[in-house]
Amino acid sequence: MALRLPGRALWQASPRLATLSRVSTQAPRWTRSYAIPPLEENRTAIVTGSSRGIGKAIALRLANDGYDICINDVEANKSGCDEVVKEIEGLGRKAFAYTADVSNLNEVQGLVQASVSELGPLNTMIANAGISQVKALLDLTEQDLKRMFEVNVFGLYNCYSTAAKQMISQGGGGKILGAASIVAFKPFPLLSHYSASKFAVRGLTQAFAMEMATHKITVNAYAPGIVGTAMWDQIDEGLGELKGVKKGDTIKKYSEDLIALGRTSVPEDVSSTVSFLASKDSDYMTGQTIVIDGGIVFT
Repeated sequence: MALRLPGRALWQASPRLATLSRVSTQAPRWTRSYAIPPLEENRTAIVTGSSRGIGKAIALRLANDGYDICINDVEANKSGCDEVVKEIEGLGRKAFAYTADVSNLNEVQGLVQASVSELGPLNTMIANAGISQVKALLDLTEQDLKRMFEVNVFGLYNCYSTAAKQMISQGGGGKILGAASIVAFKPFPLLSHYSASKFAVRGLTQAFAMEMATHKITVNAYAPGIVGTAMWDQIDEGLGELKGVKKGDTIKKYSEDLIALGRTSVPEDVSSTVSFLASKDSDYMTGQTIVIDGGIVFT
């Protein structure tokens, strides 16, 4: 006749088994590789179009996060760049201004070289510079289209590619971020070529993410909505003229009718998200375009 013992009795009966854990608690082990240096190391970033607006807010936020910053804009905005440099230095971080037009590849290459020379190896590139224009689709000229894509698409490509080559030569990975927009998901009327340029930003961001992954470089974009900046003031004024309404009415109507949270965004809403995308906390994200619009576009 077979002898059957309860499991508890068998466990207690065997001195050898009694010394073993019933469940293995050994967790798998792996080494996490960060796309930016640890906090104790120097971190540097270039922020294009950072003399004012969202770019300025991003530069100040990254400085507060511990970055040394290269401030960039076109020559016409140099005084604004110098003011941002002073603010960053007041926060105890290094900063310097370098004027360059992002649509000119040679100037972007000079920008990156200057940043590395002044601040050290490049960890983060924020391709923030961009332009907009309010104009009916059938009224667009060849020059309108050309200039929009020169700055918003070729300019982004120049920043992405030049920064990537620098990061690859340094080794150790890096972060590349670009400015998209909600119109990269849902075009606005009278902003057709601007919308198309921002769709291209999404495409380039995804393509770069795939090809840069092997170099431990992550590439993402941020998509602001309706923000209280000089660019949106220009859009508001242009739409107002075309629709016959006074300045401020269009952006007010958009904010009330379109934004779930019921208010126009401020640059700091965007810079907070960029701070996350530039940090180690986003190391497992690449090829994404993150919308920060208060609830206009839902992805």
